[in-house]
Amino acid sequence: MGLYAFNCSEKLQTVNIRRGTCGHSVLSLGSMKTQWIWNKEKTKIVEPLDYENVIAQRKTQIYSDPLRDLLMFPMEDISISVINRQRRTVQSTVPEDAEERAQSLFVKECIKTYSTDWHVVNYKYEDFSGDFRMLPCKSLRPEKIPNHVFEIDEDCEKDEDSSSLCSQKGGVIRQGWLHKANVNSTITVTMKVFKRRYFYLTQLPDGSYILNSYKDEKNSKESKGCIYLDACIDVVQCPKMRRHAFELKMLDKYSHYLAAETEQEMEEWLITLKKIIQINTDSLVQEKKETVETAQDDETSSQGKAENIMASLERSMHPELMKYGRETEQLNKLSRGDGRQNLFSFDSEVQRLDFSGIEPDIKPFEEKCNKRFQVNCHDLTFNVLGQVGDNAKGPPTNVEPFFISLALFDIKNNCKISADFHIDLNPPSVREMLWGASTQPASDGNAKGSSPESVIHGIAESHLRYIKQGIFSVTNPHPEIFLVARIEKVLQGNITHCAEPYIKNSDPTKTAQKVYRTAKQVCSRLGQYRMPFAWAARPIFKDTQGSLDLDGRFSPFYKQDSSKLSNEDILKLLSEYKKPEKTKLQIIPGQLNITVECVPVDLSNCITSSYVPLKPFEKNCQNITVEVEEFVPEMTKYCYPFTIYRNHLYVYPLQLKYDSQKTFAKARNIAVCMEFRDSDESDGGPLKCIYGKPAGSVFTTNAYAVVSHHNQNPEFYDEVKIELPIHLHQKHHVLFTFYHVSCEISTKGTTKKQDTVETPVGFAWFPLLKDGRIITFEQQLPVSANLPPGYLNLNDGESRRQSNVDIKWVDGAKPLLKIKSHLESTIYTQDLHVHKFFHHCQLVQSGWKEVPGELIKYLKCLHAMEIQVMIQFLPVILMQLFRVLTNMTPEDDVPINCTMVLLHIVSKCHEEGLDSYLRSFIKYSFRPEKPSAPQAQLIHETLATTMIAILKQSADFLAINKLLKYSWFFFEIIVKSMATYLLEENKIKLPRGQRFPEAYHHVLHSLLLAIIPHVTIRYAEIPDESRNVNYSLASFLKRCFTLMDRGFVFNLINDYISGFSPKDPKVLAEYKFEFLQTICNHEHYIPLNLPMAFAKPKLQRVQDFFSFAVDRLTSVDSNLEYSLSDEYCKHHFLVGLLLRETSIALQDNYEIRYTAISVIKNLLIKHAFDTRYQHKNQQAKIAQLYLPFVGLLLENIQRLAGRDTLYSCAAMPNSASRDEFACGFTSPTNRGSLSADKDTAYVSFQNGHGIKREDSRGSLVPEGMTGFPDQGSTGENTRQSSTRSSISQYNRLDQYEIRSLLMCYLYIVKMISEDTLLTYWNKVSPQELINILILLEVCLFHFRYTGKRNIARVHDAWLSRHFGVDRKSQTMPALRNRSGVMQARLQHLSSLESSFTLNHTLKSAISPRSSVQ
Repeated sequence: MGLYAFNCSEKLQTVNIRRGTCGHSVLSLGSMKTQWIWNKEKTKIVEPLDYENVIAQRKTQIYSDPLRDLLMFPMEDISISVINRQRRTVQSTVPEDAEERAQSLFVKECIKTYSTDWHVVNYKYEDFSGDFRMLPCKSLRPEKIPNHVFEIDEDCEKDEDSSSLCSQKGGVIRQGWLHKANVNSTITVTMKVFKRRYFYLTQLPDGSYILNSYKDEKNSKESKGCIYLDACIDVVQCPKMRRHAFELKMLDKYSHYLAAETEQEMEEWLITLKKIIQINTDSLVQEKKETVETAQDDETSSQGKAENIMASLERSMHPELMKYGRETEQLNKLSRGDGRQNLFSFDSEVQRLDFSGIEPDIKPFEEKCNKRFQVNCHDLTFNVLGQVGDNAKGPPTNVEPFFISLALFDIKNNCKISADFHIDLNPPSVREMLWGASTQPASDGNAKGSSPESVIHGIAESHLRYIKQGIFSVTNPHPEIFLVARIEKVLQGNITHCAEPYIKNSDPTKTAQKVYRTAKQVCSRLGQYRMPFAWAARPIFKDTQGSLDLDGRFSPFYKQDSSKLSNEDILKLLSEYKKPEKTKLQIIPGQLNITVECVPVDLSNCITSSYVPLKPFEKNCQNITVEVEEFVPEMTKYCYPFTIYRNHLYVYPLQLKYDSQKTFAKARNIAVCMEFRDSDESDGGPLKCIYGKPAGSVFTTNAYAVVSHHNQNPEFYDEVKIELPIHLHQKHHVLFTFYHVSCEISTKGTTKKQDTVETPVGFAWFPLLKDGRIITFEQQLPVSANLPPGYLNLNDGESRRQSNVDIKWVDGAKPLLKIKSHLESTIYTQDLHVHKFFHHCQLVQSGWKEVPGELIKYLKCLHAMEIQVMIQFLPVILMQLFRVLTNMTPEDDVPINCTMVLLHIVSKCHEEGLDSYLRSFIKYSFRPEKPSAPQAQLIHETLATTMIAILKQSADFLAINKLLKYSWFFFEIIVKSMATYLLEENKIKLPRGQRFPEAYHHVLHSLLLAIIPHVTIRYAEIPDESRNVNYSLASFLKRCFTLMDRGFVFNLINDYISGFSPKDPKVLAEYKFEFLQTICNHEHYIPLNLPMAFAKPKLQRVQDFFSFAVDRLTSVDSNLEYSLSDEYCKHHFLVGLLLRETSIALQDNYEIRYTAISVIKNLLIKHAFDTRYQHKNQQAKIAQLYLPFVGLLLENIQRLAGRDTLYSCAAMPNSASRDEFACGFTSPTNRGSLSADKDTAYVSFQNGHGIKREDSRGSLVPEGMTGFPDQGSTGENTRQSSTRSSISQYNRLDQYEIRSLLMCYLYIVKMISEDTLLTYWNKVSPQELINILILLEVCLFHFRYTGKRNIARVHDAWLSRHFGVDRKSQTMPALRNRSGVMQARLQHLSSLESSFTLNHTLKSAISPRSSVQ
């Protein structure tokens, strides 16, 4: 499947990319391919092995291997699980027979979505498929780290505790004006010889202090004198010589005389100088003590070393003693390993809190949890109180019933943001005034005792009639949101007349009796009619963060103005309410006791706005809390995919203009009765689906608006909430009936008078559906005087003229009634394009003969659908598009147009920052369905094919870029479709080569080839798109390892990497390593690399015949692969590919080197912490896999060591025998020794060669020569290094790179088995063996502990060099104390502590064996 065999005419059509308005350059895919092939010809291609074939051939070898877990993918690595949909409610919000009653395809799909459980594809070891920080281990850092205190830090702390001077090491300690005396043996000191100089007290880099003097503050000029304070032994005052003078006494009995200008300055100078003298004295004492101890140690060592205990036991003839010695040595060896930490535990990368590479958890769709608060309604009282009915002994109450409705109003956005919450706080004695004591009629006219009590969602209806607690939610909280309480009373007359007794109450008792008598008569006659009375408001939030104003109180009751009833009027009044000086509202004395509080965490017995109980809910509970529906702002950022069934319609009558009508003689006290009907025939009746008010039925057949007394143009503010049926048709409508209500009250009234309370004065209606969609915009309707059958046919002027229906219009059919409605439904959409698309799909499914091009037209129209609708019905729309993609494909353009709509949706979600919903859809909601057509392709096949077609086309350049940028979505869909196909069709049990047809392999290969030019050529033009598709493709191929032929995936990876070149710019090099890092993070990366022995070809075995004498001394397979050869890269494809690319990257600039080293290091860290491979044998096998990495370091040893750290060996002749050199390394316990004294150290070998070290700190210098001798060229021992001949053209590796590479080296040396290491030593050349030991000495140098302060300084310098230093931090005032300095540094160096720990714990992390090896 080589790249060169690819046919350009078939696989890559020449597509011109013309320069458009965006300034894109003119390119063609044909020219891109030509350049791409030219690039790849410069890269040597190593074809990977046929993985599946090798596994089959070596099945016996693999199963017999004790470490077969490293060679095999685990069984049942992938599965599908059905997760129960998590819901807040006790039962599903979807009605039981909803799917059967639904007839619309859109409604059916919505109901199916809300009732279907989640289908998730599980990858058993997915936790191991990411960065090392994602590993499922408790912590990468050990819990208990021993706290070591070293002399270098202890001395530093002691010095800094005694003085703050050391915190400013290398800088100016103090400065200021002083008078200096000129003194010699011939001149007497007097006042006249003092000269004014500006002094700087500075600490030098070596820790000593110097006092320099200048003519002025500018120290850039030549110094006029200097005093070295190392020789100063004391400082004393000299008041007799001069005022504020002091003397510096030196060791040579010489003195310097200085004088300050003020006494305070003199004291400060004296304190500073005395501290410096004390520091110098302590240092001298410490040095003398160390000198004495060193002399004693040298004297002891010169007396000879005690004989080694084990050596003496070996010479013993007593077998028991020898056995005891061996057991003791073994126990000591095990004890040394106790408590040993993982080598990488203290690495700065491990300790750094970097979560950039960790993707957030993907959660299922859920209802958005907005800011919620609870409203508890306790009491409402006015100042007219008395005893009502049988309540003679109880406390006084209101003498007439009042009714409260609460709602939230947003002044800032000038709208109402919640539904109404109706409360009845009337005591039972007052409620009896409405219906009498014997019966309590419901609002639909049925007596309470006439039928068994109904149950709604498992709750008795009586428990829902008097709810006093409500929970409001606010999506966008801010201080200008108010809770408004409207107070209503039974219709009686004019508002001013009714409010007068409550405002002017001179005789409370008499007034209460009078009001009670009137109210009793009114309630018995007009109890079902309401009139507005008063209103009050209070703020809810303190700030935009949603902090509740718990101390807020309601305003006084303001008398309701009959001309200002609408919501718009309330919003205006609230704006004035914030300005008390402009408020001229009449106050009604009273008190409303309603509290606002946070929703308790353990809230129970709550129901939704549809009266569905929430968890937890107790049976027969009467103290119920209801959620009040929020009207979420129609903004994309507040939208979320619907997850529950809800189907509410809110209807608002706004105004009726009846002042010019001549049809009715009396039409003043107008009541509006609203009904919801499904027929316009004479025998049709209202549906019982309107939410009732307190004290009545929960669901009723009608609802009345408030009545304005003697108003022919009344305004209304009522809200009618309707539970819509699942299926809506053209006959569903809302009917308005207008009544003139007689408010006359007469104690002598007859029954006939009582029956003429209301007189019909007109009818109006509006159908719910128009073109199949629910209408919610504001409308103005005509009013008819009668209601003939078939009145729904008279909706527009044209139908009225042509209709034969006998109807009489009021005022010439002018639009007299203004209404509006608001839909809160999760099964109906108001978007025309979505509705038409689903309607067309339903017609096609029902067998309707499709018109060519019709489906494509509706697909293209979906580009214009509203973004809010797209988000709210995201799972429903996406699933239908995938059905169309695979099922309805009689036309060739349908799949492409369908994919273009998918691309539009995906791009819109990303633009709005809502891409998390797409991830949730793929993981939980998306479930591939079998195509209904017999020859139809599956989703993964069709989608991959259409992606190729889009990438080839040149007409829609924007679509290509979008597809590249958001390719992750389509790759994830393909992966889940592939996994579902394998599991549900039971194809997972087939050999991997037979799981998918060859044609699909060809499609994936074509898709890869279509992507490559957009990455390797257009990267500068589309940086974001190319980077995204590079990562998405890597993630897709990584997942393909689990699903399909792994050898085929190897070939895809090889083809992709071959599209890059060593001469590529930095961006492409980064792309390449990001791709490799993603691939190598596969959870079964180790089995993919087959860490097993491969037999060498026959020719190679003949060439290795002469090395048999060495190999036979070991027990390791003679086929040890330790060099980065073609065979190694073929057998261990991924690790070989990574090491080869790293070898090339090390010769590049810093950024590319940094990226490559980080990939290798992070991968080894992941291996070290992988809980599946913690056994030492497993770690040894993994380390052996990376053995060629050691050779890679040897090739770059000059760059790792440099002149300050590199040992240089004496030149060895090329003919040196391996046995002569390696004779001391034939057993792990006898490999030579490293011995050193304090001043000069030699690394001694039995062949007589030595390596000199200049001092005990590990600063290494060459001895005799500065280069490497030529390497031998025999067999596999030959290692050609392109870097040695041209080392000067590359920069030396910096501190981070060296330490990272050495950490990887130490891991390999530490973990690899002793026998393997011995075999490796016997195979490499003598010079390379020396270099291996040199690397260990380089490790000692680079990981030596230099003190916290020095480490911080080095780390600061590295950050400044590669990342720059914040200019603000450079200009900050210098901190004058140690703690301040260290705190400032540690704040921006989260890895600093781990760097300290790494240096002094590295020795404990590496075994004694590996430190010598």
